[in-house]
Amino acid sequence: MNTWQRFKNSYFFYSFKRDPVAVTSFSIFVFLVVISFMAPVLAPHNPYDTATIDIMDSEIPPRWMEEGDERFFLGTDNMGRDLFSTMLYGLRTSVIIGIGAVLFQALLGITVGLTAGYLGGRIDAFLMRITDIQFSIPYLIVAIIASAIFQISFGVGRFEELALPLLVIIIGISEWPKYARTVRASVLGEKNKEYVEAARVIGLNRRLIVYRHILPNTMTPVLVISTIQVAQAIMSEAALSFLGLGMPITKPSLGSLINAGFEYVFSGSWWITLFPGFLLVVFTLVIILFGDWLRDVLNPKLYKG
Repeated sequence: MNTWQRFKNSYFFYSFKRDPVAVTSFSIFVFLVVISFMAPVLAPHNPYDTATIDIMDSEIPPRWMEEGDERFFLGTDNMGRDLFSTMLYGLRTSVIIGIGAVLFQALLGITVGLTAGYLGGRIDAFLMRITDIQFSIPYLIVAIIASAIFQISFGVGRFEELALPLLVIIIGISEWPKYARTVRASVLGEKNKEYVEAARVIGLNRRLIVYRHILPNTMTPVLVISTIQVAQAIMSEAALSFLGLGMPITKPSLGSLINAGFEYVFSGSWWITLFPGFLLVVFTLVIILFGDWLRDVLNPKLYKG
C-alpha cells in the first residue's frame, strides 16, 4: 500500500471528510492562497507599476455604485490603484509574511525547546528564564520595539526596501517562546522512554537521538500551534502596518491597505478599508477554524467525533 492509499484510509482523513467546518475552512484557505500567488495572472492591474497608475483615478467607488467605473470592480484606493488587484497582491504579501514568520519562530523555538528539555539542568533553567522574560512582555510590544530599532538602524528608505524579510524576523522573534515551551514539555515526556534509552545503549550520539528520535514525536503539538500562528502572524503584520511600522504603502499588504484607507472611512471612501479588512477577517478565520479542528483530531482526549 503506497503513502496516498494509507493516507486515504487513515483516521485523520476520515475525520476530515466528516467535518464540514474543516472541509470548508481548508478549501477557502487553499483557494485564497492559490489566487494570491496567481495575482500577476489574475489581477487586471499591476499595483507595483507606477506607469499604469493615475492619481486622478483615486477614490473611485466600486463598479456597481453610481459613480463607479467599469475598469475597477471594487473601486480604487487613495493612490488610484485598482483595489481588487491591490488586494490580491496584498494577500500574497500577507501570506508570505505569515508563513515565513512561522517557519522562523518554529525553527528558533524548537531548537531552544529541544536543547532545554533534553539537556536539562542549568541550561534548561537559563533558556526557560529567557523564555519567561519574553512571555512577560506582550508580543506586540516586542514587535513594535524590534520594528522601531530596525527602522532606526537601516533608515526609513532602506527599511521599506527590506520590509518583508525584516517583518518575518520581527514577528518571528516576538512569538518563538510558544514553540520553546511546548517542545520542551514534549521532550521531557519523551526523553526517558524506552526507545530513547535503547538509542543511548546502542551508542547513538546525542544530536542523532534528539533530531531523529525525539523531535518527530514532538511534532503533533507543533503542527497545531503552527496553524494558529500563521493567522497570528498575519494579524501581527496588520497591526504593525496599522501603526505605520509594517509594509510600506508602495508594497501593499492587507494591513497597510487597511491603514491607508482608515482616514478616508468618514469621508465616504469606506471601500478602501472595508474590503481588505473583510478579506483579512475571512482569511484568518478559516485558518483558526481549521487549526481548532486539527487540535481536536490530533488529541483523542479532546476529539468528540
